[in-house]
Amino acid sequence: MSLRMALLALLAARPMTGFDAMRQFDVSVDYLWHAPHTQIYPELRKLEAAGLVEGEEVPRGEHARKRRYSLTESGREQLRTWVEEVEEPRRERDPQRLKAAYFEWASPEAARAQLAAHAQFHEEALASYEKQREDILARRVPLLQARLERTPPSEQEAVVEFKAFAYGGLIARALAEVEWAQEGLRLLDRLHSERSDRSEEEAAERPGA
Repeated sequence: MSLRMALLALLAARPMTGFDAMRQFDVSVDYLWHAPHTQIYPELRKLEAAGLVEGEEVPRGEHARKRRYSLTESGREQLRTWVEEVEEPRRERDPQRLKAAYFEWASPEAARAQLAAHAQFHEEALASYEKQREDILARRVPLLQARLERTPPSEQEAVVEFKAFAYGGLIARALAEVEWAQEGLRLLDRLHSERSDRSEEEAAERPGA
């Protein structure tokens, strides 16, 4: 997936200005595909140049103008083509596991702080994903409501269920990340306990102990 596809999917719901796209990105697509705000306006201009979206000038207040983008048929076709393609799973770069593989170089305090931060991040993400999935199933998400207004009634259930399914995957992954971090914390406790026991045994075995 790319920012291009994310924006095309976003504009499939309704026409948006660049500001609208940034705001909606933060509360919907950003959960699935993060991109800095600074990349959105340039990408919208590229999409317009490629004929995938169409821009029109609309009033902004009494004197200013803004550009509103709509998905063209070419944009819809590219979105359909992308969704039809089988996305080959990729091996990810995983800095958290890479660092964990060498925790023997870290102090126990540093390793514990790293794992605690990992757990907290994914616990907070989990709460966000669960709320978003709940709102999707209840059809409370404004962008989803706009999309459903443009969707035949016979297809609306699929729109809702597939989006909830995507967030279900995020929820499962966040739960796994939290459990992994907690397992690491338990490992640190065990290793610390075993190290202490060995130190006591060695001290007891020393002459004159």
